[in-house]
Amino acid sequence: MSVDLVNRDPNNINDHLKVCFEDVLAEPEGTHSMDCVWSNSYKCFNCCKSLCYTIMTLCCGICIAAEWGCEFAYIAFTHIWYITPCFKVLELNCGCLQKLYGMCIHCCMDPCCEACGLLFAAFKKG
Repeated sequence: MSVDLVNRDPNNINDHLKVCFEDVLAEPEGTHSMDCVWSNSYKCFNCCKSLCYTIMTLCCGICIAAEWGCEFAYIAFTHIWYITPCFKVLELNCGCLQKLYGMCIHCCMDPCCEACGLLFAAFKKG
C-alpha cells in the first residue's frame, strides 16, 4: 500500500488544526495598520508557520513516528498476548460461577416461589 502524498488527512482527524492568518489576527473597523504592514504580516505569518513546521518535522517527525509505531505495536502485543487471554479466562470462570449461582438460586428460591404460587392458587379457588 502506498502513502497518499496529496491527501494526508483522509479521515479529517486534524481539521481543528487548520489555522489561517484570519483566524488569529484581525483588525476591527477603525483600527487598521498600514496596508504594507498588514500584507507583510500575512506573508510573515504564513511563511514562519510553514517554515517552523517543516523544520520541526524534518528534525523530529521520523523519530516521533517511530515512537508512535512502537507504542501501537506494544498496545497490539499487550492485547494479543495478555488482555484477550485474560478475558477468555474470565469468560470461562464466570461461566462456571454463573451455573453455580443459577443452581443456588434454584435451590433456595424455587421452593419459596412454588409455595407462594400454591398459596395464591388456593385464594383463586376459594
